[in-house]
This record gives sequence, C-alpha cells and structure tokens, in this order.
Amino acid sequence: MPGRGGFRTERSPDGRYRWQLKSPNGRLVAVSPVGYETPGEAERGFADLRVAGPGLVARITHVRDGIGWIWVVPGARGLPEIRSSRAYERYATCQNAFRRFVVLLAKLDGPGAAVPEPQGPQGPLRPSDGD
Repeated sequence: MPGRGGFRTERSPDGRYRWQLKSPNGRLVAVSPVGYETPGEAERGFADLRVAGPGLVARITHVRDGIGWIWVVPGARGLPEIRSSRAYERYATCQNAFRRFVVLLAKLDGPGAAVPEPQGPQGPLRPSDGD
C-alpha cells in the first residue's frame, strides 16, 4: 500500500507480536488485542481477517474508564479479535470508523487481496448491553 498506511506487525513489551492497520493518511485504524508467538502467526491472523472482512460484525461499546465509544470484533471465544485503535466521542462516529475499516481491508494489496468489495452498509453493528 503506498504512502504511510498499511499493515504491520510489532513486538509488544510482553514479547508477543501484534498487528496494526493504518489508513493511507497514516492514522492508526485498528489493532489486534491478541498476541501472537511469531510475526508469521500475526500475518496469518490478519490474512484470515481480510477474507472474513465483508462479514465482520462489530460490537459498539462505551469505554470502561473514560469517555467515548470503541468498536470490537469478538473472536470465537467472545474475546476481542480486533478493536478500534482509539475511543470515539460519538456513537455514530464509531460506527462509521468500523465501516471505513471494513472498506480499507477490501482495498489492501497483497495476499488475500481478492476480497470482494463490500455491498451496501458495511458490516452490521450491534450495540452492547450497556448502551
């Protein structure tokens, strides 16, 4: 992906690897809360995510400590698989950020780029119980 955006893996302080996704303007869009043992595992996890992109469902929830909303895509055991990189002041802004994330996934170059263009509203959204 040209410019400052794209996918990358980083080693976190706990020694595990996590991925990040940046938009073309360089702003951090999404992060993996899950830690992987190797950079290759993180890359495979992200590739799987790209394939699932158009069908992803986010849970919009209020942050526990502070003000704002975050989006989270729960994994198989209900633990966060993907999350927004920051809290958003407004609920609607958070919804739109998730929709832009799904579109960005579909536009990435490289392996798994054959993800179909999303149709209509991007990714169904479900408010959490605490709204």
